[in-house]
Amino acid sequence: MATSKPKLLIVEDDEGLQAQLKWAYDDYDVVIAGNRDAALAAMRSEEPVVVTLDLGLPPDPDGTTEGFAVLDAIMEMKPDTKVVVASGHGARESALQAIERGAYDFYQKPVDIEELGLIVGRAFKLSQIEGENRRLSEKVGDEKTVLGTMITAAPEMAKVARTIERVAPTNVSVMLLGASGTGKELLAKGLHEASDRRSGAFVAINCAAIPENLLESELFGHEKGAFTGAVKTTEGKIEMAAGGTLFLDEVGDIPLPLQVKLLRFLQERVIERIGGRKPIAVDTRIVCATHQDLQSMIGEGTFREDLFYRLAEVVVKIPTLADRPGDAVLLAKHFLARFSADMNPQVKGFAPDALAAIDGWAWPGNVRELENRVKRAVIMADAKLVNAEDLDLEDGAEEDELALNLKQAREAADRKMIRKALARSQGNISMAAKLLGISRPTLYDLLKQYDLQAS
Repeated sequence: MATSKPKLLIVEDDEGLQAQLKWAYDDYDVVIAGNRDAALAAMRSEEPVVVTLDLGLPPDPDGTTEGFAVLDAIMEMKPDTKVVVASGHGARESALQAIERGAYDFYQKPVDIEELGLIVGRAFKLSQIEGENRRLSEKVGDEKTVLGTMITAAPEMAKVARTIERVAPTNVSVMLLGASGTGKELLAKGLHEASDRRSGAFVAINCAAIPENLLESELFGHEKGAFTGAVKTTEGKIEMAAGGTLFLDEVGDIPLPLQVKLLRFLQERVIERIGGRKPIAVDTRIVCATHQDLQSMIGEGTFREDLFYRLAEVVVKIPTLADRPGDAVLLAKHFLARFSADMNPQVKGFAPDALAAIDGWAWPGNVRELENRVKRAVIMADAKLVNAEDLDLEDGAEEDELALNLKQAREAADRKMIRKALARSQGNISMAAKLLGISRPTLYDLLKQYDLQAS
């Protein structure tokens, strides 16, 4: 009978340890292999996602040559396999070499069943998350998937996705508020694809990137002869998006005179091209975004209050990457897989120091900064694994600018680690507690103390 348990391949030549491990890991469909040929045959037939590999295999049980040969073959065959390498031979040197060759983790013998089980459990969880993200990114045209190309495990972004799913079928104007690089245009595209306007055009314009004297023509179009150089009648972005969605990025940069004309369109749904006299009815949905404080601009008289309320019928606030626990590592692995396929196929993953640096960095440039750093690192990397130096990241995290208060610092650290554990375990309390090294009751107490939600 077929089993629904995840497959775990144990490559170990000690028959006593084979039996012990198989008995201990009853939660998995355990497959045993005692040598290289059997291990590779099991990889082909069983396709396990996690492997525990003893480096001391026959015919070299006292060395590591045969074990590393198996590791290399697995990485060549299926690079996304999570291989946990175990050895008692020159542990530190073997560990560094194993990680460099693509192993997920290293464990020094003698084997502690409980500790190794925790490592294996984390490997399965990470593999599951990566698989779900791959399937998510492969979905095309799925009307129920708003974030079809946005990878996340953070509850903060899940909340954003739910909001977008609810407003997408309506015709309300949506304003996306977030720092530069947080993915505002990607979310706007997701909203468009989830709406009834998906068959129409999605047209984007960055209002800050176009000179003020040209922005009106870009938005509203112009008639032939309207000004010097207007040799033909040209539709503006609003008309080009008829029946679809117009995304106005950096809407706070629209000058006041043009704000009046945009407000008239939102109220009457008609436009006039520059040099034209005929009103043109246009059915276009407006989605806008900005990183500026429009409320402050209203107070300063640089942004119209009536236009703000027309544009901001629904406001969606997008968290920074630093406020999305666990997402930096997930996104980095996604970008690496994408870029390495085209730019440097020898690159297979990240070294431990790179993962630590990614997880600890503040990411002031958000997802765009992460994407650019990973792309550069893939191009420049000389080894199979990208390291922190390739990413041009310093020793890890930037220090938090917290007040010099020990209680505050401890609470901030507790909150950060709990949120990361919950994100990585997808809200599973038992798994999150294991990741944190505490009991479930203790975690429940902390959730209550800090007013945190499990999902």
